[in-house]
Amino acid sequence: MKVLLFGIVKDIVTAPVITVTEDITTVGDLKHWLFRQYPALQNLRSLMIAVNSAYAGNEQVLIPGDEVAVIPPVSGG
Repeated sequence: MKVLLFGIVKDIVTAPVITVTEDITTVGDLKHWLFRQYPALQNLRSLMIAVNSAYAGNEQVLIPGDEVAVIPPVSGG
């Protein structure tokens, strides 16, 4: 599964895209995997996952071909 990374997440991981080869079936599983691989991500106050351009909860099932993006906290002005 290819995962697109944005903002500070991209900086922490040092890549705009990563490929996850483990058996990840839900958004929650993906978050746990990301936190194990990149512990610094746990320091962010929030971390949203979008699946096919829509924010997804931890229970969202991931299927092959889904477009997955990791979106860091954002602030407006």
